Amino acid sequence: MQTHKHPHWRSSKAMQHRARELRRAMTPAERKLWQHIRDGQLGVQFRHQHAVGPYIVDFFCAKSKLVVEIDGDSHADPEQAEYDAERTEWLNAQKHYRVIRFWNSEVLHSIGMVLAQICESLTTGY
Repeated sequence: MQTHKHPHWRSSKAMQHRARELRRAMTPAERKLWQHIRDGQLGVQFRHQHAVGPYIVDFFCAKSKLVVEIDGDSHADPEQAEYDAERTEWLNAQKHYRVIRFWNSEVLHSIGMVLAQICESLTTGY
């Protein structure tokens, strides 16, 4: 059995299938952001509903190691907020990814501000 010096997570077939389902069922906020960042419009490639280890992230830029999450009202729930924090911690610690979050309402009503913050994160690393 071969061991790897730098083990990494492989997405299971079930995770890949779930990510595909989520891509087909975009929320209005996800659809709006995707229209602005797809096809390298910000100078980098993003993936939508991408499996990373045991999680599926909303948007992912491999080149910049940036995850963009779009949160609905359920993310204000304390249990969901705790899960989100644990997930962000895992993405930071295990993959060295940066995670930025926006509320659905921010994407739907202030897309310019959202895009500016994403661009700033891409250029500054924060």
